[in-house]
Amino acid sequence: MADRVTVIGWDGSPLTAAARSALSAATLVAGAAHHLALPEVPPTAERIRLGSIGLAARRIAGHRGTAVVFADGDPGFFGAVRILRAPEHGLEVEVVPAVSSVAAAFARAGMPWEDAQVVVAHPRTLRRAVNVCRAHGKVAVLTSPGAGPAELALLLGRVHRTFVICEELGTDKEQVTVLTSDRVADHSWRDPNVVIVIGGQAAAPAEPAWLLAQSPVQTAERGWARPLADAGEGESAHLRAAQLARLGPRTGDLVWDIGTGSGVFAVEAAAFGAAVIAVDADPLACARTTAAARKRGVLLQVVPGRAPHVLEDLPEPDVVRVGGGGAEVVAAVADRRPERIVSHASTRDEAEAIGRALTEGGYTVECALLQSVGLDTRTWSEQERSVVFLLAAERPVNR
Repeated sequence: MADRVTVIGWDGSPLTAAARSALSAATLVAGAAHHLALPEVPPTAERIRLGSIGLAARRIAGHRGTAVVFADGDPGFFGAVRILRAPEHGLEVEVVPAVSSVAAAFARAGMPWEDAQVVVAHPRTLRRAVNVCRAHGKVAVLTSPGAGPAELALLLGRVHRTFVICEELGTDKEQVTVLTSDRVADHSWRDPNVVIVIGGQAAAPAEPAWLLAQSPVQTAERGWARPLADAGEGESAHLRAAQLARLGPRTGDLVWDIGTGSGVFAVEAAAFGAAVIAVDADPLACARTTAAARKRGVLLQVVPGRAPHVLEDLPEPDVVRVGGGGAEVVAAVADRRPERIVSHASTRDEAEAIGRALTEGGYTVECALLQSVGLDTRTWSEQERSVVFLLAAERPVNR
């Protein structure tokens, strides 16, 4: 097997002494075409044009000699090092890093990036990467063929963002282009590229950042599902806490909040890092939700309209809260096959109708009667009582 594997990061600058030393002893060199064309690559070394890192790792593991693997940027940052260090290959790996393509992209844009989310977009993860761009005001996307700037822009749809597209960083073909997202799909883009997606009106941090990629929303306030004076009917803190717990919104998810009301659920789901689309037929509810999101410093999309008809043009959700509309809306949501759905009802008849719609839609359903009583701690007398049926549905894994 290979005596040693050295992974060299390359950012277009001259190779370091350590990189040149490793190359001079290499009997096998793997990399992209522009790496293999470097004059420092020994003419006698076996050359592998990198496609699949996993396949290359197996060839390297069977090679008798010293191997070098080239990677763009820092190979330890969403790069080749993780795959080469997999136990099944049995390789001893040394790394000569370079400036990561993400750091280089932000440098070209002249922007700080300690507050940026960084995601990798492959065809299988593209949708989740887009959801991160919906939910956060600054995202670096490491793209791939079939999941590039055009595909990102198309899936963002009506969500307006600015794209800083950095093509072939570090090469003589390097180009940086700034476009609004509605114009990105009209162009062809060269691989590899890094896309910085910026936009929205998230609150500026009140103090200097201290944790990489941590939103100020997630550090500024403690607690969630807190009682709010302006919460509407069916939006008690205890019900909201149970609904959030059942849905478990997370980064990369798209949450629908149908019948958003005061917007408190939508805002809290967004504070967990999820992308949120809040739907309501009442223009005042839409305005309240927009104001609540701005106050909390989260990004979400507000769509005015009446369900179920307004749902037809929305992108596919991961989890859904149905805050209004009853069984008809629940059935329409179930047809879109999200992983989880929660709803509530004030009467048993309504709960049974929603439960039937969910069951007929192929979901496993649970129902609980939630009762809470608020007490005045000065006199320990009852202040308010809430009784509601909570319905939580989960799609079976094989459906």
